[in-house]
Amino acid sequence: MHGGAPTGWLLMALCAVSGASCLLRTRTGTPQERRTARSEALMGFGMAAMAVPAAVLSPPDWAWAVYAVLFGVAALRSLRPALRGGHHRHHLVGSLAMVYMAVAMAPAVTGSGAGGHAGHGAGGGAGGIPLLTGALLVYYAFYVLGSAGRLLPVTGTAAIPVGGAGVDGRGAGGFGGGSDGRPELTTACRLTMGIGMFAMLLTL
Repeated sequence: MHGGAPTGWLLMALCAVSGASCLLRTRTGTPQERRTARSEALMGFGMAAMAVPAAVLSPPDWAWAVYAVLFGVAALRSLRPALRGGHHRHHLVGSLAMVYMAVAMAPAVTGSGAGGHAGHGAGGGAGGIPLLTGALLVYYAFYVLGSAGRLLPVTGTAAIPVGGAGVDGRGAGGFGGGSDGRPELTTACRLTMGIGMFAMLLTL
């Protein structure tokens, strides 16, 4: 990642912890909440794997194709629920963004033999599309700001009840989606992964 190995380790740890927290959420809640938690756990662990510093572990050439296929399948599974709106749309965007990053990093594998992480190291190895990368950066910037705003304490009549909807109709679980029994924890995990995705997109 940009900033060297310490930055990569920090991002990997944050995404892994978020993935583990989402995995714990799969044990409780409604079937829909458990499916959502599984999707977010997959995203967290996938981002953690992609963030491992290249100096420590350089993935094999086929790893990026596996990432693309894995998150391509996840995107297809999110397509129908996304038509109903809510946080499923964010899952769809996230899965497609992971496919995009895997494909963008693949040329670095074939060109240098140093692994897709080479694109993280110097910032010049990956082959992203500037316009698409910029659009995703704008999306995740707004997502992070919206999720962070929901973690701020609210007073007065505009307060959001636990598990309820805010004044704009969105759930307390994060920008663009509902919540489960622990809305603050859910929002914090989604915020962390949003920051992680933003940081990874900056390396393209």
